[in-house]
This record gives sequence, C-alpha cells and structure tokens, in this order.
Amino acid sequence: MNRLVKVGEIKPRSSHEIKGSRLGLGMEKLDRDAFDPRMVYDKVAALGVKWIRLQSGWQKTERVEGVYDFAWLDEQVDELISRGLKPWLCLCYGNSIYDDLAKKYYGAVGCPPIRSERTYSAWLHYVEATVKHFAGRIEYYEIWNEPEGNWTWRTRPDPVEYTEFCLRTGRVIKECDPCAKVIVGSHYQDSIEFFNEEFANGILDIADAVSFHSYHYDERNSIRRIRAIKALLRSYGSNIEIIQGETGSQSENGGGGAFSHVRTCPMMQTKYILRHMIAEILAGVKFTSVFSAVDMAENLDAEAGKPITVCGYFGLLGAEFDPNTGSLVGDYTEKPSYYAFRNLCSVLDENVNPADAPVIFKVQRSQLIEGFDTSPDDLIYGSLHKANGSWAFVYWKSTELTSVQGYEGTVSFELGAITGKARLIDPMDGSVYQIGDDIMRDMGNGLYYFEHLPLRDYPLIIAIGDFL
Repeated sequence: MNRLVKVGEIKPRSSHEIKGSRLGLGMEKLDRDAFDPRMVYDKVAALGVKWIRLQSGWQKTERVEGVYDFAWLDEQVDELISRGLKPWLCLCYGNSIYDDLAKKYYGAVGCPPIRSERTYSAWLHYVEATVKHFAGRIEYYEIWNEPEGNWTWRTRPDPVEYTEFCLRTGRVIKECDPCAKVIVGSHYQDSIEFFNEEFANGILDIADAVSFHSYHYDERNSIRRIRAIKALLRSYGSNIEIIQGETGSQSENGGGGAFSHVRTCPMMQTKYILRHMIAEILAGVKFTSVFSAVDMAENLDAEAGKPITVCGYFGLLGAEFDPNTGSLVGDYTEKPSYYAFRNLCSVLDENVNPADAPVIFKVQRSQLIEGFDTSPDDLIYGSLHKANGSWAFVYWKSTELTSVQGYEGTVSFELGAITGKARLIDPMDGSVYQIGDDIMRDMGNGLYYFEHLPLRDYPLIIAIGDFL
C-alpha cells in the first residue's frame, strides 16, 4: 500500500473465540452426500464464521414410513456446535416413499409434498419429529429452498400455495418448539413479486425472518433488494429479520450452476465474497451466508440413480472432482477466498451494527490515478459499530468484476467521530497498516482529513479505536 507502513497482520480467530457474528457459510447438500463433512469441520471452525446452513433431507431421514433416522444429521449438528458454530436448518425436498414425482429426481430435489393429503401429512409428521429432536440445538428453521424455481418447486411455483405450505409447516414448528424461529422466502429472483404475494396472503403471521439468495456480480443489487424487502415489510406493518442465505461465485470457468457461463477466477471469487458480505451487512441483514464450504457436484435437475457429472466451483475449499462418479477425491484445499473470508471473520468478530458514516469525500489532485482521486459516485461505503464503542469505516469501488481485472485508485475525505488510533486493514491478505500524519490530518474535535488513501475494487477497512 503506497505511503502506508505495515505494522502487523490480522490474527485469525476460531469460531469458539467469536461470540457473535453476521457472517455465515453454507454446508448444503449433505442430504445428498455431496462431500465428506468430517474433512470440513475443523477448517470451517478455523475461519471464525458463526452461522452454518444445513439442509434437512427428508428422504435421507425417513427411508421407512414413520421411522426417522437422524444419526447422519445429529453428527453434523453436534460437530458444528462443539466447535462454536451455530447451525440453522433448511427443511426441504421430497420423499420418494410418498410421492412418485420424487422418485424421478436425485435426492427428491424440488418435489414439494403437496400433491396428496397423505404426503402432506407425512411431511408435517416429519417436521414435528425433526423440530422435537433438535430442540435446544437448532433455533432457526427455513421452510424450503428457492420455491419460485421450476426445479425447486416442480408442481409449478405458486406464492399462494407456498404461503399455505409455510403456514401449515410453521405452525408445527412453533407448537413443537416455542423457542424456534421460522424463516420463509428463500427467494433467488431479482424481484419482490413473490414476497408481496406471500405477505398479502398472511405468511408473516408465522414468520420470524425472511431470507433471500443473491447471485449477482454487482453487490449493489443485493443492497437494492434488501432495501426493497425492508420497505415492503414496513408496508405490511412488520420489521422482522432479513437473512441473506446464499451468495457466492465460482472460482473456475465451466462449472455447473450459477455463473456457469461467466468468466471467473480465484481472485474474482475472493473479491465477490468480500464485497457481498460487507455490502449486505451494511444494508442491515441479520446475517449473510456464503455458498459454499466445498466445491461439489451441481445439477438440481439430476435424475435419480445417475451420477452428477458437473462440478460447481463455489467452495472456499477446493477438491478434485470425478465426473464419472460425481464425487470429490483427495484433500480439501484452501482457496484464496478461504483466507480472505477468515480475515473478515476475525475483524468482524461481533454482531456489528451498520450506520451512516460521518464522511464527506473530496476529489483532489492525485498523482496515483489519472491525476485525481476517484469520484465517490461509484463507491460503496459505510460504518460498522461494535458494542465496545469502537467502529470502522469501510469503502471500495464497485467495478464490473467480470470485465475489470483490477482497480487501484485513491480517495480523500473528511471523517468525523474518531477517538483513538486509526489503522487501515486489507482483508484480502490480512495486512494492517499504520496511517501516518502525512495522510491523516487532525482537524479538531474528532474530525480528520484523510488524503489520497488507497482505493481498491474490494473493501478496505479503517479500524477506529479498539475495533481490531
């Protein structure tokens, strides 16, 4: 970093050392044995992440009618909790012993149990058994996954039908565990149409939170959606929590799933994750979750009995993929995104609260980029506050990641409410820099002028006081 003096590096902290966080990670598809979780637990806990999304897997749990075998899921939940992590459970997908449609698809993916009252009743009994079994270990239950998708709600997506499904399922959850919280939505579309239909039909009567998924290379899209969902909730007299349940980028070209036709690389994946995580926290989510822990087979339309031959490279951990069997082989190896995410978890080691920053940008002459500082028009910025009174100012330039290889510029600004020392953190590599008097000028009463600070196309963090 030009004109800055490196004074140290971020010290990684495990999930046990972090009491609360707004950062999460997905370990989905274990209901379909997508990877070996025993190779993941320690590496995930070493990240310092807190929230872990699991999928419940009705078909894997109830192989014989009325008999529930939770041993496979017990192991995952208990292993995560023992390492200081907080699993939350997506109740999803069908069961071929009750529904012929579910026999066609691998893992009964996308087959809602609504085509007969027998299937519906079996689902509610399964939910009852699940919630009673995990009471005291699981707090948040999400109802289904991406119900507006033809591949995840194969009977034809219908927000009214989904609302009724959530109301019936949610009532069972609440009856079996009054302390449990119900999450509805799980929508991926860049729209609030489904949310509006669901709110209008009473889904908020049972909901403690709504979730959405964000697969978009412009993180400002997430900010706009969060603001829109918040405003829509207010219009219905609600201020329940908003959770971003899935976002991520592939690290290699040619992978299956989202962004399968987008040029990408490990650095793009890393920037994507840093940008989305902080943007969504700034916009006010309860927590935000990266998809996913490990690369894995990716095809929601896969037929039952056939291997999935395409890999999705969304993982923070990479592994060799065997297209003949659809399985991972060898060790699970940390990608650059793993280390950057670990840095972020250690810096944002509390439930940080977002706020507007007391900042005014000044576009001044600069010898480092085109003769001037970068205009604030394309910047994303804000402040994050901790319970101890410390806070941080975060900022970056929102470039088009799929076409811009990298960006370096400078910014100048006035920043107020500063007490104590200020240091600049680069979460990409974990470096911590001293900000010298030639860059940070005291204007009195806690106001400082920062001149020509480095600007990147991923978040940089100015830590104030004991934030770090």
